[in-house]
Amino acid sequence: MSADEHQVVLLDGGMGQELRRRSSRPVTPLWSAQIMLDEPNLVAAVHRDFIDAGARVITTNNYSATPQRLERDGDPGMFEALHAAALNAARQAREESGKAVRIAGCLPPLVASYHHEVVPEDATCLRDYRRLVQVQAEGVDLFLCETMSLIREARAATLAAVESNLPVWVAFTVADHDGTRLRSGEPLAEAARAVVAAGADAVLVNCAVPEAITTAIDELAGLGVPLGGYANAFASVAPLLPGGTVDALASRTDLDPDGYAEHACGWVERGATIVGGCCEVSPAHIAALAKRLTARGYRLVSSLEPEDT
Repeated sequence: MSADEHQVVLLDGGMGQELRRRSSRPVTPLWSAQIMLDEPNLVAAVHRDFIDAGARVITTNNYSATPQRLERDGDPGMFEALHAAALNAARQAREESGKAVRIAGCLPPLVASYHHEVVPEDATCLRDYRRLVQVQAEGVDLFLCETMSLIREARAATLAAVESNLPVWVAFTVADHDGTRLRSGEPLAEAARAVVAAGADAVLVNCAVPEAITTAIDELAGLGVPLGGYANAFASVAPLLPGGTVDALASRTDLDPDGYAEHACGWVERGATIVGGCCEVSPAHIAALAKRLTARGYRLVSSLEPEDT
Protein backbone atom coordinates (compact mmCIF):
# COMPACT_ATOMS: atom_id res chain seq x y z
CA MET A 1 0.00 0.00 0.00
CA SER A 2 1.38 3.39 -0.94
CA ALA A 3 1.69 6.22 1.56
CA ASP A 4 -1.14 8.24 0.03
CA GLU A 5 -3.50 5.30 0.62
CA HIS A 6 -2.34 4.79 4.18
CA GLN A 7 -4.56 5.63 7.13
CA VAL A 8 -3.22 6.35 10.62
CA VAL A 9 -5.26 6.72 13.78
CA LEU A 10 -3.72 9.56 15.77
CA LEU A 11 -4.18 9.34 19.53
CA ASP A 12 -3.88 12.15 22.06
CA GLY A 13 -0.97 12.62 24.47
CA GLY A 14 -0.34 12.66 28.20
CA MET A 15 -3.35 14.12 30.01
CA GLY A 16 -1.95 13.92 33.54
CA GLN A 17 1.29 15.73 32.81
CA GLU A 18 -0.49 18.38 30.76
CA LEU A 19 -2.82 19.04 33.70
CA ARG A 20 0.21 19.42 35.94
CA ARG A 21 1.47 22.20 33.70
CA ARG A 22 -1.86 24.02 33.70
CA SER A 23 -3.13 23.63 37.26
CA SER A 24 -1.86 25.45 40.33
CA ARG A 25 -3.05 22.67 42.64
CA PRO A 26 -0.53 20.33 44.31
CA VAL A 27 0.07 16.89 42.84
CA THR A 28 -1.50 13.98 44.73
CA PRO A 29 -1.58 10.20 44.13
CA LEU A 30 -5.10 10.67 42.75
CA TRP A 31 -3.93 13.61 40.68
CA SER A 32 -5.82 13.34 37.39
CA ALA A 33 -8.96 11.94 39.06
CA GLN A 34 -9.11 14.70 41.68
CA ILE A 35 -8.90 17.27 38.89
CA MET A 36 -12.16 15.84 37.52
CA LEU A 37 -13.93 17.19 40.60
CA ASP A 38 -11.90 20.36 41.19
CA GLU A 39 -11.26 21.63 37.65
CA PRO A 40 -13.32 19.65 35.10
CA ASN A 41 -13.19 22.49 32.57
CA LEU A 42 -9.41 22.20 32.55
CA VAL A 43 -9.71 18.56 31.51
CA ALA A 44 -12.10 19.44 28.70
CA ALA A 45 -9.70 22.15 27.54
CA VAL A 46 -6.80 19.68 27.37
CA HIS A 47 -8.92 17.22 25.40
CA ARG A 48 -9.87 20.03 23.03
CA ASP A 49 -6.25 21.08 22.55
CA PHE A 50 -5.27 17.53 21.63
CA ILE A 51 -8.14 17.38 19.13
CA ASP A 52 -7.13 20.71 17.63
CA ALA A 53 -3.57 19.37 17.37
CA GLY A 54 -4.80 16.49 15.22
CA ALA A 55 -5.81 13.68 17.59
CA ARG A 56 -8.71 11.64 16.29
CA VAL A 57 -9.08 9.40 19.35
CA ILE A 58 -9.07 10.86 22.87
CA THR A 59 -8.94 8.80 26.06
CA THR A 60 -11.11 9.48 29.09
CA ASN A 61 -9.38 10.96 32.13
CA ASN A 62 -10.10 8.21 34.65
CA TYR A 63 -6.69 6.53 34.80
CA SER A 64 -6.37 6.76 38.60
CA ALA A 65 -10.07 6.21 39.39
CA THR A 66 -9.92 2.46 40.01
CA PRO A 67 -11.51 0.81 43.06
CA GLN A 68 -8.10 -0.04 44.49
CA ARG A 69 -6.61 3.43 44.07
CA LEU A 70 -9.66 5.17 45.48
CA GLU A 71 -9.58 2.84 48.50
CA ARG A 72 -5.88 3.58 49.09
CA ASP A 73 -5.65 7.25 48.19
CA GLY A 74 -9.15 8.75 48.30
CA ASP A 75 -12.81 7.83 48.73
CA PRO A 76 -14.35 4.73 47.09
CA GLY A 77 -17.63 6.60 47.04
CA MET A 78 -16.20 8.90 44.35
CA PHE A 79 -16.07 6.09 41.79
CA GLU A 80 -19.24 6.80 39.80
CA ALA A 81 -18.93 10.59 40.01
CA LEU A 82 -15.34 10.59 38.76
CA HIS A 83 -16.16 8.45 35.77
CA ALA A 84 -19.24 10.48 34.91
CA ALA A 85 -17.18 13.67 35.03
CA ALA A 86 -14.46 12.14 32.85
CA LEU A 87 -17.00 11.07 30.23
CA ASN A 88 -18.67 14.49 30.28
CA ALA A 89 -15.34 16.29 29.76
CA ALA A 90 -14.44 14.11 26.77
CA ARG A 91 -17.87 14.49 25.19
CA GLN A 92 -17.81 18.25 25.75
CA ALA A 93 -14.46 18.56 24.00
CA ARG A 94 -15.61 16.46 21.05
CA GLU A 95 -18.83 18.42 20.64
CA GLU A 96 -17.05 21.77 20.82
CA SER A 97 -14.46 20.66 18.26
CA GLY A 98 -17.01 19.64 15.64
CA LYS A 99 -14.56 16.97 14.46
CA ALA A 100 -15.01 13.24 13.86
CA VAL A 101 -13.35 12.07 17.04
CA ARG A 102 -13.83 8.81 18.90
CA ILE A 103 -13.66 8.50 22.68
CA ALA A 104 -11.68 5.63 24.18
CA GLY A 105 -12.65 4.42 27.63
CA CYS A 106 -9.58 3.90 29.81
CA LEU A 107 -8.96 0.57 31.55
CA PRO A 108 -5.71 1.18 33.47
CA PRO A 109 -3.65 -0.91 35.89
CA LEU A 110 -5.85 -1.41 38.94
CA VAL A 111 -3.23 -0.68 41.60
CA ALA A 112 -0.12 0.97 40.14
CA SER A 113 1.64 1.66 36.86
CA TYR A 114 4.69 -0.47 36.01
CA HIS A 115 4.44 -2.69 39.14
CA HIS A 116 3.27 -6.13 38.07
CA GLU A 117 3.94 -7.52 41.55
CA VAL A 118 0.93 -5.69 43.05
CA VAL A 119 -1.66 -6.90 40.51
CA PRO A 120 -4.63 -8.48 42.34
CA GLU A 121 -5.73 -12.07 41.88
CA ASP A 122 -7.49 -12.95 38.64
CA ALA A 123 -11.03 -13.00 40.07
CA THR A 124 -10.58 -9.52 41.56
CA CYS A 125 -9.13 -8.19 38.32
CA LEU A 126 -12.06 -9.45 36.28
CA ARG A 127 -14.60 -8.17 38.81
CA ASP A 128 -13.15 -4.67 38.96
CA TYR A 129 -12.49 -4.32 35.24
CA ARG A 130 -16.15 -5.24 34.73
CA ARG A 131 -17.06 -2.38 37.09
CA LEU A 132 -14.92 0.02 35.05
CA VAL A 133 -16.47 -1.19 31.80
CA GLN A 134 -19.99 -0.89 33.18
CA VAL A 135 -19.65 2.79 34.18
CA GLN A 136 -18.02 3.78 30.88
CA ALA A 137 -19.58 1.63 28.15
CA GLU A 138 -22.52 3.87 27.23
CA GLY A 139 -20.30 6.93 26.81
CA VAL A 140 -17.35 5.61 24.80
CA ASP A 141 -16.69 4.29 21.31
CA LEU A 142 -14.01 1.75 22.22
CA PHE A 143 -11.99 0.57 25.19
CA LEU A 144 -8.25 1.03 25.63
CA CYS A 145 -6.64 -1.30 28.16
CA GLU A 146 -3.40 0.56 28.73
CA THR A 147 -0.06 0.33 30.52
CA MET A 148 -0.54 -3.39 31.08
CA SER A 149 2.61 -4.85 32.66
CA LEU A 150 1.41 -8.42 33.28
CA ILE A 151 -0.28 -10.87 30.93
CA ARG A 152 -3.00 -12.01 33.31
CA GLU A 153 -4.05 -8.43 34.17
CA ALA A 154 -4.22 -7.58 30.48
CA ARG A 155 -6.26 -10.68 29.79
CA ALA A 156 -8.75 -9.82 32.56
CA ALA A 157 -9.12 -6.27 31.24
CA THR A 158 -9.61 -7.58 27.71
CA LEU A 159 -12.24 -10.13 28.72
CA ALA A 160 -14.21 -7.50 30.62
CA ALA A 161 -14.00 -5.00 27.77
CA VAL A 162 -15.03 -7.53 25.13
CA GLU A 163 -18.29 -8.07 27.02
CA SER A 164 -19.28 -4.50 26.06
CA ASN A 165 -19.35 -5.44 22.35
CA LEU A 166 -17.20 -2.38 21.64
CA PRO A 167 -13.78 -2.49 19.94
CA VAL A 168 -10.98 -3.33 22.38
CA TRP A 169 -7.38 -2.14 22.08
CA VAL A 170 -4.73 -3.40 24.49
CA ALA A 171 -1.50 -1.51 25.18
CA PHE A 172 1.40 -3.12 27.04
CA THR A 173 4.19 -1.28 28.81
CA VAL A 174 7.54 -2.86 28.06
CA ALA A 175 10.90 -2.69 29.79
CA ASP A 176 12.77 0.45 28.76
CA HIS A 177 15.95 -1.56 28.23
CA ASP A 178 14.25 -4.44 26.36
CA GLY A 179 11.22 -3.75 24.20
CA THR A 180 10.67 -7.46 23.63
CA ARG A 181 9.49 -8.00 27.23
CA LEU A 182 6.83 -6.59 29.51
CA ARG A 183 7.93 -4.95 32.74
CA SER A 184 7.03 -8.29 34.37
CA GLY A 185 9.70 -9.97 32.24
CA GLU A 186 7.11 -11.89 30.21
CA PRO A 187 7.61 -11.96 26.42
CA LEU A 188 5.65 -9.26 24.61
CA ALA A 189 4.82 -11.60 21.74
CA GLU A 190 3.25 -14.09 24.15
CA ALA A 191 1.27 -11.31 25.82
CA ALA A 192 0.00 -10.06 22.48
CA ARG A 193 -1.16 -13.50 21.40
CA ALA A 194 -2.98 -13.94 24.71
CA VAL A 195 -5.06 -10.78 24.39
CA VAL A 196 -5.82 -11.34 20.72
CA ALA A 197 -7.10 -14.80 21.68
CA ALA A 198 -9.24 -13.10 24.35
CA GLY A 199 -10.78 -10.79 21.76
CA ALA A 200 -8.53 -7.74 21.42
CA ASP A 201 -8.94 -5.91 18.12
CA ALA A 202 -5.57 -4.13 18.21
CA VAL A 203 -2.32 -4.40 20.18
CA LEU A 204 -0.23 -1.40 21.17
CA VAL A 205 2.79 -0.61 23.32
CA ASN A 206 2.81 2.42 25.60
CA CYS A 207 4.46 4.30 28.44
CA ALA A 208 8.01 3.23 27.72
CA VAL A 209 10.86 5.13 26.09
CA PRO A 210 10.48 5.59 22.31
CA GLU A 211 13.45 3.34 21.57
CA ALA A 212 11.73 0.44 23.37
CA ILE A 213 8.52 1.08 21.45
CA THR A 214 10.46 0.78 18.20
CA THR A 215 11.78 -2.63 19.23
CA ALA A 216 8.31 -3.68 20.36
CA ILE A 217 6.65 -2.78 17.05
CA ASP A 218 9.10 -5.04 15.26
CA GLU A 219 8.38 -7.80 17.78
CA LEU A 220 4.65 -7.64 17.03
CA ALA A 221 4.97 -7.94 13.25
CA GLY A 222 2.70 -10.57 11.74
CA LEU A 223 0.24 -10.61 14.64
CA GLY A 224 -2.72 -10.18 12.30
CA VAL A 225 -4.35 -7.16 14.03
CA PRO A 226 -3.56 -3.43 13.85
CA LEU A 227 -0.49 -2.38 15.82
CA GLY A 228 0.38 0.86 17.54
CA GLY A 229 2.53 2.71 20.01
CA TYR A 230 2.62 5.78 22.24
CA ALA A 231 5.72 6.47 24.28
CA ASN A 232 6.46 8.52 27.38
CA ALA A 233 9.23 11.10 27.67
CA PHE A 234 10.48 10.17 31.13
CA ALA A 235 14.16 9.53 31.73
CA SER A 236 13.19 6.55 33.90
CA VAL A 237 10.06 5.33 35.68
CA ALA A 238 12.03 3.37 38.30
CA PRO A 239 11.56 5.97 41.08
CA LEU A 240 7.74 5.81 40.88
CA LEU A 241 6.42 3.53 43.64
CA PRO A 242 2.79 2.42 44.18
CA GLY A 243 0.94 5.32 45.76
CA GLY A 244 3.65 7.80 44.75
CA THR A 245 3.37 10.82 42.48
CA VAL A 246 5.01 11.75 39.20
CA ASP A 247 7.02 14.43 41.00
CA ALA A 248 9.52 11.61 41.53
CA LEU A 249 10.23 11.37 37.79
CA ALA A 250 12.51 13.43 35.55
CA SER A 251 11.83 14.18 31.88
CA ARG A 252 14.15 13.70 28.93
CA THR A 253 15.45 16.81 27.24
CA ASP A 254 15.85 15.32 23.76
CA LEU A 255 12.20 14.60 23.04
CA ASP A 256 10.89 17.94 21.85
CA PRO A 257 7.92 17.83 19.42
CA ASP A 258 10.06 17.22 16.35
CA GLY A 259 12.25 14.67 18.11
CA TYR A 260 9.25 12.71 19.31
CA ALA A 261 7.56 12.88 15.91
CA GLU A 262 10.63 11.34 14.30
CA HIS A 263 10.35 8.30 16.57
CA ALA A 264 6.60 7.95 16.02
CA CYS A 265 6.92 8.21 12.24
CA GLY A 266 9.43 5.39 12.48
CA TRP A 267 6.79 3.21 14.11
CA VAL A 268 4.41 3.92 11.25
CA GLU A 269 7.10 2.98 8.77
CA ARG A 270 7.45 -0.32 10.65
CA GLY A 271 3.74 -1.06 10.30
CA ALA A 272 2.03 0.75 13.16
CA THR A 273 -1.32 2.28 12.21
CA ILE A 274 -2.23 3.71 15.66
CA VAL A 275 0.18 6.22 17.21
CA GLY A 276 0.13 9.01 19.77
CA GLY A 277 1.78 9.96 23.02
CA CYS A 278 1.81 9.11 26.69
CA CYS A 279 3.24 10.95 29.73
CA GLU A 280 5.02 14.24 28.93
CA VAL A 281 3.72 14.26 25.34
CA SER A 282 1.86 17.55 24.85
CA PRO A 283 -0.54 18.93 22.23
CA ALA A 284 2.51 20.51 20.58
CA HIS A 285 4.03 17.04 20.18
CA ILE A 286 0.81 15.68 18.67
CA ALA A 287 0.60 18.68 16.32
CA ALA A 288 4.15 18.07 15.11
CA LEU A 289 3.38 14.40 14.56
CA ALA A 290 0.16 15.21 12.69
CA LYS A 291 1.98 17.67 10.44
CA ARG A 292 4.75 15.22 9.66
CA LEU A 293 2.41 12.31 8.92
CA THR A 294 0.23 14.45 6.69
CA ALA A 295 3.26 15.74 4.81
CA ARG A 296 4.28 12.15 4.15
CA GLY A 297 0.88 11.36 2.61
CA TYR A 298 -0.81 9.63 5.53
CA ARG A 299 -4.48 10.31 6.19
CA LEU A 300 -5.41 10.88 9.83
CA VAL A 301 -8.57 9.03 10.79
CA SER A 302 -10.53 8.07 13.89
CA SER A 303 -11.02 4.48 12.77
CA LEU A 304 -9.27 2.06 10.47
CA GLU A 305 -12.58 0.98 8.96
CA PRO A 306 -12.75 1.48 5.16
CA GLU A 307 -15.69 3.88 5.37
CA ASP A 308 -13.91 6.31 7.71
CA THR A 309 -13.73 9.82 6.28
